[in-house]
Amino acid sequence: MGRFRNMLSRRNDSDDEAASIPDNTVEYSNDKIEVLQTEMPIAADDNKSLKKKKYQSNGFDIHSLSDTLAHRGSHGMDDDDTEEAEVHDTQVKRALKERHTSMIALGGTIGTGLFVGIATPLTNSGPVGSLIAYIFMGSIVYFVTQSLGEMATFIPVTSSITVFSKRFLSPAFGVANGYMYWFNWAITYAVEISVVGQVIQYWTTAVPLAAWIAIFWVLVTLMNFFPVKIYGEIEFWVAAIKVLAIVGYLIYALVIVCGGSHQGPIGFRYWRNPGPWGPGIISSDKNEARFLGWVSSLVNAAFTYQGTELVGITAGEAANPRKAVPRAINKVVFRIVIFYILSLFFIGLLVPYNDPRLTSTTAVIASSPFVISIQNAGTKALPHIFNAVVMVTVMSAANSNVYVGSRVLYALAQTGNAPKVYTYVTRYGVPYMGVITTAALGLLAFLVVNNNANTAFNWLINISTLAGLCAWVFICVSHIRFMAALKYRGISRDDLPFKAKFMPYGAYYATFFITVIIFIQGFQAFSPKFSVSDFFTSYISLIILAVLFAGCQAYYRCRFFWKVEDIDIDTDRREIEAIVWEDDEPKTAWDKFWAAVA
Repeated sequence: MGRFRNMLSRRNDSDDEAASIPDNTVEYSNDKIEVLQTEMPIAADDNKSLKKKKYQSNGFDIHSLSDTLAHRGSHGMDDDDTEEAEVHDTQVKRALKERHTSMIALGGTIGTGLFVGIATPLTNSGPVGSLIAYIFMGSIVYFVTQSLGEMATFIPVTSSITVFSKRFLSPAFGVANGYMYWFNWAITYAVEISVVGQVIQYWTTAVPLAAWIAIFWVLVTLMNFFPVKIYGEIEFWVAAIKVLAIVGYLIYALVIVCGGSHQGPIGFRYWRNPGPWGPGIISSDKNEARFLGWVSSLVNAAFTYQGTELVGITAGEAANPRKAVPRAINKVVFRIVIFYILSLFFIGLLVPYNDPRLTSTTAVIASSPFVISIQNAGTKALPHIFNAVVMVTVMSAANSNVYVGSRVLYALAQTGNAPKVYTYVTRYGVPYMGVITTAALGLLAFLVVNNNANTAFNWLINISTLAGLCAWVFICVSHIRFMAALKYRGISRDDLPFKAKFMPYGAYYATFFITVIIFIQGFQAFSPKFSVSDFFTSYISLIILAVLFAGCQAYYRCRFFWKVEDIDIDTDRREIEAIVWEDDEPKTAWDKFWAAVA
């Protein structure tokens, strides 16, 4: 991490702005913060103890230290004050490098949704219908990340997604969104842990599924107690494996399409027969069925893209958020095109939508269009290699789930909306109670062991996925309110560290279509006949969100939306702007390579 300097400050009684005190300089580094010098009249004994004491980076409140120095300077110190008080660290560490934040944003989107989940849209709407659905959803995701990028760069806080909805919308919206978003990732952790064992069943069924769930639950949970820079390093290399696997597959697919296997040149063979459009769903009318199949593909695409907003969670732990976050956001569109659109394009060329293996239930990976295309080409060892990649990918996703969930609880506690114990961190800056609580919900993965629990497990999946869509809406609406606050303050968006493109129209575009998808995603509960159980399975998360919002509204008794003049865009921003960032520029060829790629 680069080194940077911040001037200690204290409040003036008549002004809220901090007054700089040049003689009090604090130096930040990876491991410690030291008071370099002070000319304040501090007692000799206390000055000695200050020189000896090393504070963990970001493990204490700078303003509190400044106030303490000022207090000591004014009043001196009693003998009793020389005893060191027992305190809890309540600050996470800014230890994520730019390549870490960029790869975490990438790794959060690539998982079973891509490798396995695209089988359903391909089956229902065919290669062209599913491709159009993913391109359309990709445009929506692009504007969501642009909105988040502008806010998270201006105010880089941990779990900014939930913090912004409270500051820019209302306390009721913020708290309701925060708990729903935490629950989203906690439940997703249970889903991912259950999938790891099912991926391994592609090779063997000798070990019970429950045993795999227990093993990987312990392993992933323990990984989240390591310092955040180790988490970032792990995610960086796992994401690199994902990137290499997908790029390698795209090259492999191009070769096969052009005739590099026993199948001969394939070209657009399967677009002609069985055809570009799938059979559709529900309706007996062919055109109506195809449209409904396309709508269902749109819903699948929305679920697959979830995780692109993870860069907003890491903003509070980025070494230089003003530099790292914009770069990560700007590369999202290229990832969408390369990893999703191109993958789906080649899958549609290599696998016919009526291949019965797409609906296989023998093992999770058995229905993966990636594996099916490799099997069709007759490359014997490659399906096993790809299965190993998927297993590592799922573990990475599970690791990210616990990380995100713990940081959301930490952010809620920092704003007083969760028990204070969730603000306590280890000496490495890990909010350990958040990790424990999030991991505990991961034990719901054992539901898949019992066939009678499938219904309950599907409910949990729907809660998590729809909660993610609701979070996207909150991001876009928060950005609309954020832009209104900037205009009211007379701040030009051209002066921001990162200016989102095509705004405010992009935010309105994304808000409208995500809202439509949220309400139509459960349309199959109404056709061909209404099903009460399917209705609650599809919309249970909306019901929970409404209940949470109503409860928070009754508790806070706040306005539906803040008045524009009451929107807070200053907290956490002034501290960042007071810092002079001095990044360590990449020096070796290796560092320069990853700085460009990541």
